[in-house]
Amino acid sequence: MQTSFIVNGRAVTLDLDPRTTLLDALRERLDLKGSKKGCDHGQCGACTVLVNGARINACLSLAVSHEGDEITSIEGLGDPDHLHPVQAAFLEHDAFQCGYCTPGQICSAVGMLNEIAKGWPSHADPDVARAPSLTDEEIRERMSGNLCRCSAYPQIVAAIRAAAGGAA
Repeated sequence: MQTSFIVNGRAVTLDLDPRTTLLDALRERLDLKGSKKGCDHGQCGACTVLVNGARINACLSLAVSHEGDEITSIEGLGDPDHLHPVQAAFLEHDAFQCGYCTPGQICSAVGMLNEIAKGWPSHADPDVARAPSLTDEEIRERMSGNLCRCSAYPQIVAAIRAAAGGAA
């Protein structure tokens, strides 16, 4: 099937087998290797990308279902000379060790901060009508779909808090 979407600000049209995941289209057809294939079951979050500003597990989503969507992978968030604030905070707070999960963690953090800005509730606060606050518990709950084998979680939380303008 011919599928068109915008990837990192660039219009792309691909001829794809309808069974191709978004992750495989990004990695194998567009040579965007930043998003990682960790578990290939949507359990680890290493493949997290943003679709129309919302975070998704690219390994669970068929590429053909994203006709016309705007997709942002880690490669589209910033560049070495102009890092996205979350990327800069991850470096500043040493929020990675082996780095395998880092692209998914960063994309998920960007998506999570968008969710909080929109006032979306989470399970961390029993009052879903209250505007969410950026507590460590809130960050941990919202980032719980992204696993880090190296256990850099304290640094990840500090980096997200710093990127959001909070105390580190």
